[in-house]
Amino acid sequence: MKIKHIVYALLIIGLGALVYYRINSNKELAGASGPGGGRGPGGPGGGGAPAMRVSGIVATPQEFANSLSVTGSIEANEQVEVRGQVSGLVRAINFQEGSNVRKGQVLVKIDDSELRAQLAQAQTRQTLASENERRARLLLEKEAISREEYDVARAEMKTAQAQIQLVRAQLAKTSITAPFAGKVGLRAVSVGSYLSPETIVTNLVSINPIKITFAVPEKYAGQVKLNTQITFTVAGTQDKYTAKVYAIEPSIEASTRTLQLRARADNSSGALLPGSFANIQLPLTVINDALLIPTQAVVPVQNGKKVFIAENGKAKEVMIETSTRTESDLLVTSGLSAGDTVLTTGVMSLKAGSPVRVALAKEQKM
Repeated sequence: MKIKHIVYALLIIGLGALVYYRINSNKELAGASGPGGGRGPGGPGGGGAPAMRVSGIVATPQEFANSLSVTGSIEANEQVEVRGQVSGLVRAINFQEGSNVRKGQVLVKIDDSELRAQLAQAQTRQTLASENERRARLLLEKEAISREEYDVARAEMKTAQAQIQLVRAQLAKTSITAPFAGKVGLRAVSVGSYLSPETIVTNLVSINPIKITFAVPEKYAGQVKLNTQITFTVAGTQDKYTAKVYAIEPSIEASTRTLQLRARADNSSGALLPGSFANIQLPLTVINDALLIPTQAVVPVQNGKKVFIAENGKAKEVMIETSTRTESDLLVTSGLSAGDTVLTTGVMSLKAGSPVRVALAKEQKM
């Protein structure tokens, strides 16, 4: 039992000695790093936390060809639903589905037998009225009739002529023609069908050239110009196509706060189909003294965005405003000056006034 007590006593003594040694060591370390110790980050008398190692870039002005990625829709240059203007039976269909037609080509012929009979009747009346007018004129010259009687005969002749013009106009409407050259779609009528003005015969589209309609956010409205050349792609192919902006809506769409634009592209190959979805790259104004910073340097805050810059060996908060975002950078419009050292790492743990030691990037992707 005495040996056991001796062992316990030795263990207690050893543990106490270890605790005493650790306390004295901590006191010596604190004294060395305190005022006058000469081991702080700022040398003698320079107490405080050690400087944080961070990376940074120097904001350098450069030329920036700004471009905007938007989506749009491909539309036919001209497109119309072909309909008749008068009712009647379809007597002939003069086009093949999916074929090209020329402007003015007769596509459908409606039965016009009744109108032709009306035309013959009107022509007979006009002949008789013309003869009556001639005779009345001769009698008026001989003063055998009054001027009033002659005017009645002349009015009847004019009425007969107008009736002929009316019937001929109705006859012209029995021939449904193509209003422009293009390609017809699937037909919805057959020979013998009864056609009314509400019936769609087919669709006619002109797809060379094609139009591309798209919109840009309101803040870019002042940077878009007529005759700007755009590039675009469509689903199903990696080919890039070009188009030229030819029309800009004169006002901002209030509900979406966007500006509508329309471009025109060659489609001689017929590869671009109306209704397709287009991914568009729209060049904007070239900025000669742009400041670009990496996106990882930007810290979102409640009132906007901020970055940290290095000033006199310490981190400084700067509120910034940005516009265009590229794959890796943001265009800064205000808040930074050329030559500022922008910190790009450790920004989420930095605080204003924190000492920093900055390692500048060798290759800055500005």
